[in-house]
Amino acid sequence: MFKNRKQIEQQAMQRYLQFEKEHRAEATNEKMMTRSSLINHHDNLAMERIINKSDLFPIAHLQAGLNVSKAVCRIAIRSRSGQLESYGTGFLVAPNLLLTNNHVLDTKEAAMYAVAEFNYEDDVQFMPLEIISFRLDPESLFITDEALDFTLVAVEESNLHAISLAGFGYLPLLPKPGKILEGEYVTIIQHPNGGPKAITIRENEVKFISSDFVQYVSDTEPGSSGSPVFNDQWVVVALHHAGVPDPEDNTRWIANQGIRISSIIHHLGQKRSGLEDVRSRRLLDQLLDVAMPGSAAEPMEVGTLEADWYAGVAGYDPAFLGAGFRVELPALSEALLEDAAQTSDGNAVLDYTHFSIAMSKSRRLAFYTAVNIDGNQLVDVKRGSDRWYFDPRIDEAHQIGPEFYQSNDIDRGHLVRRRDPNWGIDAVKANEHTFHFTNCSPQHKNFNQKAWLDLEDYLLDNARDSNLKVSVFTGPVFRDDDVSYRNAQIPDQFWKVAVMIKDGTSLSATAYLQTQEDLIGGNLEFVYGQFETYQVPVARIEELTGLDFGGLREADPLAGGQAARVLSREDIRL
Repeated sequence: MFKNRKQIEQQAMQRYLQFEKEHRAEATNEKMMTRSSLINHHDNLAMERIINKSDLFPIAHLQAGLNVSKAVCRIAIRSRSGQLESYGTGFLVAPNLLLTNNHVLDTKEAAMYAVAEFNYEDDVQFMPLEIISFRLDPESLFITDEALDFTLVAVEESNLHAISLAGFGYLPLLPKPGKILEGEYVTIIQHPNGGPKAITIRENEVKFISSDFVQYVSDTEPGSSGSPVFNDQWVVVALHHAGVPDPEDNTRWIANQGIRISSIIHHLGQKRSGLEDVRSRRLLDQLLDVAMPGSAAEPMEVGTLEADWYAGVAGYDPAFLGAGFRVELPALSEALLEDAAQTSDGNAVLDYTHFSIAMSKSRRLAFYTAVNIDGNQLVDVKRGSDRWYFDPRIDEAHQIGPEFYQSNDIDRGHLVRRRDPNWGIDAVKANEHTFHFTNCSPQHKNFNQKAWLDLEDYLLDNARDSNLKVSVFTGPVFRDDDVSYRNAQIPDQFWKVAVMIKDGTSLSATAYLQTQEDLIGGNLEFVYGQFETYQVPVARIEELTGLDFGGLREADPLAGGQAARVLSREDIRL
């Protein structure tokens, strides 16, 4: 099965020599922010390890390593007659999907006779554990690529002894690049020479990172092919596949090479449309997470954030756009103030990371949300689990909870969009803060997943591409005749006001209105209607909501004008 190993090693050596010649810039701020977005905010030593090359780890790092190691197995390669030919390493990446190298399992037939052996390791007394074997199931799914040297194959869900594969867990694969930086260190869990499970702990510095490959100094042996390569947060960053031979002495090794996980995921995404078998697509979907996140059909997990998640957050910043361009939160009318949910210290505004929310007690929804978006510091943060939170700072009775969204076509529509506040060093915290029930409003799935045209993407893309700062206000329109459902009312309309600096000299405030009234019927079934977004005067939003946006009325290009239907980005007037 390892017929092309020498060729792979020679290619790896050529990359190493080429990288060595090229200029390597230091990690940019953007790369550092992307890298920091994957760090648990409780790991106070992580940034020291990355920036100052500290060797300090929390003791829980060792337990976390043991936990992820369960998903790593030895692959025994056998012939049709059952004769053992060689060994490799693999690891589970979904409930019953295994990732290894193409040069370990290059064909369906090879996978048919191979066996995944878990628990092939010694305990603390150096006594061997009982090996638990599972057969592979290439008929259900088998995807391989020689250029990227990977194979993804299905595994039987239980073995001949009725032992479930689920007990070994799996290692989630994050699609975004930026999980490791040059100069950091990696850890590899492997079966060197087909022997018991082993680990490389230090002296594994990342030397080069290219579009598809990572090269690092590390100890590996034949049989380590197909091993997971981890960063210090035990996130898989690469699939190990080859050593880099010394060009002057081919009996020595100067580095090792892995295929970047982001490249493998991208390739699998392209392969999905070509899968004709329904079961194969379903299995791959487990890995790619192609289902629309946050839909009502998904199970909802309700969690609790510790108090330190709220400590020190400044929320929306009125001075965010710069000196001379202060934009205050919208003022609540006297009637709205009486209905505002307040914290124990009498505050009617809830502050989160880079955004703030004011809540209605009677409707149990936000009057408005306000977020600052910094296009120069945006970080792509993986969505993660679909866990939502009650905000403990106000009465839970003033928040619509999970029971409202079960078994229907109603989504928990983010008001502050998940990606918008994810910038700077607190990007991960901001991402998690958007999953509060205070920040969602009932929206029909077809509205939540398709409406606003590409307005939100337009605002975010412009902020990123032009390094702009944008402040965005969003909320529902409350009407007495809104549809009643499960002891709450579903708003028919939603609004958005975007504020930015135009030509570097003046404020521009544009307002938008969108309706879902054609989608919401008495039985909440989908009604085929037009998705229409209108750009309207800011004053119109004030009339509909009772909010006061102050000076933004004068910064509105439609001030005193008529609403305009928005069909594309070109229709937006700034």
